[in-house]
Amino acid sequence: MGVTEPARIPLDSDITKIGIINRSIPSEGNKVVNEIDKVLSLEGKNLDKEGAEAAIRGLGNELTRGERFDKVEILTAIDSQRKGLGVFLAALPWDTVEQICKEYDVDILFSLEFYDTDTAADYELSMVTIPNNLGIDAKVPGHKVQLNTVIKNGWRIYDPVGSVLLDEYVSKNYLTSRGAGINPVKAIEAVIGRKEGVQEISSNLGNQYGLQTKPLRRIVARDYFVRGTDNFSIARRRAQTGDWNGAADLWEREINHPKMKVAGRAYYNMAIINEINGNLEKAIERASKAYSDYGNNMALGYVNILKRRVVDQRQLNNQLSSLNFD
Repeated sequence: MGVTEPARIPLDSDITKIGIINRSIPSEGNKVVNEIDKVLSLEGKNLDKEGAEAAIRGLGNELTRGERFDKVEILTAIDSQRKGLGVFLAALPWDTVEQICKEYDVDILFSLEFYDTDTAADYELSMVTIPNNLGIDAKVPGHKVQLNTVIKNGWRIYDPVGSVLLDEYVSKNYLTSRGAGINPVKAIEAVIGRKEGVQEISSNLGNQYGLQTKPLRRIVARDYFVRGTDNFSIARRRAQTGDWNGAADLWEREINHPKMKVAGRAYYNMAIINEINGNLEKAIERASKAYSDYGNNMALGYVNILKRRVVDQRQLNNQLSSLNFD
C-alpha cells in the first residue's frame, strides 16, 4: 500500500527564500593537499569542482519544483568558503550567516560543506583487444584497470533566526569504471564516462537532499493470513483481485470463531484492512486485541508499526496544515 511520510527536514511555512552556498571550494591553505590528493586518487581534471557544482544544481532544481518557495538562488560570490577534506569543518559563524542572508535577501542557507572524490585503481595484466595498423582487431598483452570512486558529501542548513542548524547530513556513493589498453596509462584513458558518471551521481545526491524537505510517498508491504478456514481462502482470492473490502467481509465473519487461533488471525487481518482504509486508531485496536486476547504474536510487532505511523501522520498533518496544503 502507499503511505505518505512526513519530511525528514520540516521547514516552517515562513521560510520562502532559499540561498545555496558551496563551501567545498579549496581554500589557499588546502590547495597543496588537494593537488596531492588528485594525484594519489587518480582524479580527473576538476572532478571535485564540477561534481560539487552538479550537486548544488541538483539541490537547486529539486527545491524549485512546485510552488513551495518564492526564491531559490545559488550564491556564488561568497568569501567564506573553505574545503573540508571529507569531513565537516566548523560551522559558519552566525554573524556571517546573518550577513549573507541579509545581503542576498534569503531566509536560510543550504550549504554544501564538503565534497570529495577518492579513487582507487585495480590493475590486471591481461590480453586486450585493440585495432592494428590495418584496422583489424587484434589481441595483444596489455592492462585492464578498474577505477573505484567514492563520492563523499556533507550538507548543513543554517537558520539565522535563533541561530539554529536545521540539519547536518553526510552521504557516500560509489562508481565503478573499467577500461583496457596496452599500458596502464592507456587503460586509464580508456575508462570513458567516469567524469559524466560522477556528475550524474552528484546531481542525484543534491536532488535527494532536496527531497528530504518534502513529504515522501512510498510503498510499504504488509503480511496477512490466508489460511484457517474456507473464508480465509476465498478472502485471499478477493484480495488478489484488489477487492479488499470483499476480503474484509469474510475476515470479519471469523472474529468470533471458536478457535482462538482463527479468531486472532481474523482480528489481525481486520487491522490490515483498517490501515488500508486510513483508520489507524481502529487498526491499532484490532491488532492489539489479536495479540492480547488471542495470543497472535505477529500482531505485537504490527501494533508498534501502526503506532509509529500515527506519530508520523500527526507530524505530516502539522506540516501540511502549516503550508496550507490540501
